[in-house]
Amino acid sequence: MGNCEIIDSCPFFLDQMGGDSDQNKEMKEKYCKNNNLNCARYMIESSLGKDKTPDDLFPHEKDKAYMFIAQNS
Repeated sequence: MGNCEIIDSCPFFLDQMGGDSDQNKEMKEKYCKNNNLNCARYMIESSLGKDKTPDDLFPHEKDKAYMFIAQNS
């Protein structure tokens, strides 16, 4: 699939969300470089816009993303 189209501005990918742990590296590979369609941040940004994406949302928090989109659509 290739890199996510928001990779250059994503706070998670740019290490602005709390360190660069091995888990974060794995998530970057999984969500940012392989399949952004499963990324919670991408889901909200593509549905509601970048300004609506919670600052503290991690890519693996899809349940939170679904609820957030439902509440803010």
